[in-house]
Amino acid sequence: MQVDQELIDTATALLEQRFPGQGGIAAALYTASGSLLTSVVFEPEWGGGGLCAETGAICEAAKRNEAVVASACVGRLSGDAPIMILTPCGICQERLFHWGPDVAVAVPDAADPTRWHSKTLREVQPYYWVNAYTGR
Repeated sequence: MQVDQELIDTATALLEQRFPGQGGIAAALYTASGSLLTSVVFEPEWGGGGLCAETGAICEAAKRNEAVVASACVGRLSGDAPIMILTPCGICQERLFHWGPDVAVAVPDAADPTRWHSKTLREVQPYYWVNAYTGR
């Protein structure tokens, strides 16, 4: 399964609902069963215990024992900033690789980060360290 407009729209709607008129980050993902899960960035007021926007949805998929097949993350710096597509950070790529290199993720268009492309983790991270052990 690839990233599609519904996944982007779901993440965007959550961003707008959870962070109205301000900056924030939200994510949406599909599981192999077709479930659509969402979550937001967690930035505690004190301390360094923040979590990426994908983390909650990834944990929900793991709790349900469902494989993640596609993920999209969107964010904006302030309420009047454009909503941009965010490639998963290294930690989230590592988390998503749990379900293999064919998990699809949204990546920003090089010319316009408000537009997106669907790429597999294999395409985003062709030299993933586990390849040395698995031969993938």
